[in-house]
Amino acid sequence: FPDGINVEFAEVMSPTQVRVKVWERGAGYTLACGTGACAVVVAGIHKGVLSHRVQVDLPGGMLQIESNQDDQRVLMTGPSVHLYEGHFKL
Repeated sequence: FPDGINVEFAEVMSPTQVRVKVWERGAGYTLACGTGACAVVVAGIHKGVLSHRVQVDLPGGMLQIESNQDDQRVLMTGPSVHLYEGHFKL
């Protein structure tokens, strides 16, 4: 992948828990990725190894991902914390 890649590495701990590490194009190893966590759970459901409500453990914290079978929506629940602040000079 000469232009880089976003990829999640997942270890299924049980049908309701998965441990995930994230590598993002342009940033390298990151502490979390909500979109990636959702994708891991949906892929795990399709492979038959995860349930429709899963705890995703990331180095930056824990997320709860729930996939609704009826309307195919994915709900992510987790903490929101302020980590950084920056200012741009124009």
